[in-house]
Amino acid sequence: MKLTSVDDFVWRCMSDGRYWTFWELRDQIYKVTGNYYGEPTISAAIRNLRKEPARVKYKLPMMDEVIIKKRITGGKGYQYKLIGEKNG
Repeated sequence: MKLTSVDDFVWRCMSDGRYWTFWELRDQIYKVTGNYYGEPTISAAIRNLRKEPARVKYKLPMMDEVIIKKRITGGKGYQYKLIGEKNG
């Protein structure tokens, strides 16, 4: 699949099954693409992964939650993990 959108890049990063922060996603996407996206854009892309078009495109479960959110221990912010068919 050719990656063309922020949603694509966020999905690709998160499809490894580990927890990611906004900042880690931003840095990884910048490293790969040279494009800088701020927290609001990354947040929107994570939200978009929950919507039907993304579930179909990325072959994610249609009924279950696909994003786990947990507070960063001893810090500010959250970590997000994509769960689904590839990384359960």
